[in-house]
Amino acid sequence: MGRTLQNTMINLGLQNACDEAVYQLGLDMEELEEIEEDAGLGNGGLGRLAACFLDSMATLGLAAYGYGIRYEYGIFNQKIRDGWQVEEADDWLRHGNPWEKARPEYMLPVHFYGRVEHSASGAKWIDTQVVLALPYDTPVPGYMNNTVNTMRLWSARAPNDFNLRDFNVGDYIQAVLDRNLAENISRVLYPNDNFFEGKELRLKQEYFVVAATLQDIIRRFKASKFGSTDSVRTVFDSFPDQVAIQLNDTHPAMAIPELMRIFVDIEKLPWDKAWDITKRTFAYTNHTVLPEALERWPVDLVEKLLPRHLQIIYEINQRHLDHIASLFPNDVDRLRRMSLIEEGDTKRINMAHLCIVGSHAVNGVAKIHSEIVKTQVFEDFAELEPEKFQNKTNGITPRRWLLLCNPGLAELIAEKIGEDYVRDLSQLTKLHKFVDDDLFIREVAKVKQENKVKFALYLEKEYKVKINPSSMFDVHVKRIHEYKRQLMNCLHIITMYNRIRRDPAKLFVPRTVIIGGKAAPGYHMAKMIIKLINAVAQVVNNDPVVGSKLKVIFLENYRVSLAEKVIPATDLSEQISTAGTEASGTGNMKFMLNGALTIGTMDGANVEMAEEAGEENLFIFGMRVEDVTELDRKGYNAQLYYDRLPELKQAVDQIKSGFFSPKDPNLFNDVVNMLFHHDRFKVFADYEAYVKCQEKVSELYLNSKAWTKMVIRNIAAAGKFSSDRTIKEYARDIWHVEPSDLKIPPPNEPRDAGQDKTPNGTTA
Repeated sequence: MGRTLQNTMINLGLQNACDEAVYQLGLDMEELEEIEEDAGLGNGGLGRLAACFLDSMATLGLAAYGYGIRYEYGIFNQKIRDGWQVEEADDWLRHGNPWEKARPEYMLPVHFYGRVEHSASGAKWIDTQVVLALPYDTPVPGYMNNTVNTMRLWSARAPNDFNLRDFNVGDYIQAVLDRNLAENISRVLYPNDNFFEGKELRLKQEYFVVAATLQDIIRRFKASKFGSTDSVRTVFDSFPDQVAIQLNDTHPAMAIPELMRIFVDIEKLPWDKAWDITKRTFAYTNHTVLPEALERWPVDLVEKLLPRHLQIIYEINQRHLDHIASLFPNDVDRLRRMSLIEEGDTKRINMAHLCIVGSHAVNGVAKIHSEIVKTQVFEDFAELEPEKFQNKTNGITPRRWLLLCNPGLAELIAEKIGEDYVRDLSQLTKLHKFVDDDLFIREVAKVKQENKVKFALYLEKEYKVKINPSSMFDVHVKRIHEYKRQLMNCLHIITMYNRIRRDPAKLFVPRTVIIGGKAAPGYHMAKMIIKLINAVAQVVNNDPVVGSKLKVIFLENYRVSLAEKVIPATDLSEQISTAGTEASGTGNMKFMLNGALTIGTMDGANVEMAEEAGEENLFIFGMRVEDVTELDRKGYNAQLYYDRLPELKQAVDQIKSGFFSPKDPNLFNDVVNMLFHHDRFKVFADYEAYVKCQEKVSELYLNSKAWTKMVIRNIAAAGKFSSDRTIKEYARDIWHVEPSDLKIPPPNEPRDAGQDKTPNGTTA
């Protein structure tokens, strides 16, 4: 979520008033804002997307709730020591959190372990361990519409009789100390991005948030006028018309068997009725196609922790497979491919399959990704129900990612096209009229230059390196992962370095290359990549021949509040994943909106950015999805590229020989060995095209006016990438609710009874 103070002031239209009031008290608002901790309760783009969605849902007047876990420790703080990443606990609640309100009156029990008893009256889950879920509510204000929604985060609490009832009479002290076991559930965020780690505590977290949230939703449904009716059979008939639940990836997939358990075991609905309601309630968003990221929980673990849920999953699977067998008799391989249960050394539950079968809509997060989902990853399911599969291209909130972080640019745009674009970003197309306006061109360049100077001062303060603010700021910030190819950027840095040293007198367009991002603590290769970047920086930044022509900075502890500083100052945005691996990306959109140009592959939302702005206004290079597929068919041989390309050979040899690690020449053996023998993401295959494309970037940067005109064309084409547009599509195509741009009356005015916030009362 990042910080809340400035975002709240902007959405409430109070920023100028607060700035002025605080100034009169002899304080500086910016200094105050820097004191607030980031709420870092998610990983990378997936968590940030949810935050943007909450802002858009409130701004569109949707009656929507964001549910999650109130982690005591969020994503770790990253320190760089001697070039290595070191993790520190993120004790973000140390000084309290003024934005949250505990709601003990809505506390709910969540059950684990135990066993299932079957009788004539149905299944009973008994002898369970109980953990209490305590909700904390954080307000989510819409932009200037007097709407405030709620983000409800659950915290785990042990019941007061925990370990003190039945057998454990003796050791009272130990019993109280053991309360920690229950409360550990909400202790810490698992820091993996795009990687599945099948740990018991993580499964507990996933079920904890799901069980508490579903009880909360059903309580709210029953309390509303829709839930009250005489006949027990029809109580839940209207449930899918009043409630929509969006599964953000497979992490909350246990909601499907949990809702079935509530309907069948507790509410005593017949299976078919319960299943129909469940399917119409859930929709699933897929966020990755990387096989190592797909959740596959061991059956033994689920059986131990959630025995009733395993039975329900088996029943769902049986009916699902019976249906497929009736459509495709004797096709046992299809049954194996489509089963929710994967046979093997350890039997596993494929959570994505569970989500697809248990949802009425499945979507990817960019056109190219949704195609891959339909034609490759889940092709059997798409063949069965093509109408279930959709695309919803991701977006970003223009409130945080333009107004808040880049007020200079936001104001300049407002002068030209008015202020309405903040709620309707498609209006940015009006900027096309000014692409040849010399004054506007100069003003856009001036805002960028001011942002760069401000960020350069920040870097000099934090990193004690002198930055040339007229150099091109070439920025690559995102989670560190092999598929995002920070290594390819690194090879380009080494290549630029070698070119400068080979011919120091030759014209070189000065660059400050900024790379930042966290590596999952257990991801060895990602940590080696960070060390390599820092080792290269050490050499480059201290070579007198290079001087101010090339500087390399690894940005420590990349997070939302740091993104808000670096993105407005960026000239060149690096979006260089192997085609077919980045589902969408959202950083790419933030840079586009803030006046950076993009160098990137035809991957994720880059494809649609090129479509909107015209491919000639992005620096697109490298293999397309088809080329990658073809190369896989032929077999990728890294050695070929190494032998063919002298500059690549030189760079790789320098890494290999210890040029960047003289004290330990073998330090980067693992990296080099990976690049030659098991590089799934084909860095060498795109290296040549990447370097050539970078030459075109430098050439354009020399012509400041032509560069800025291309920037304006990009900003004018960025309107599609507002999360407001994304949410309108979810509302229309999946949730079946009507967004409302009615500004509800402020609390001090009488409310008009006829003014209904959401005409169709579904809650998302």
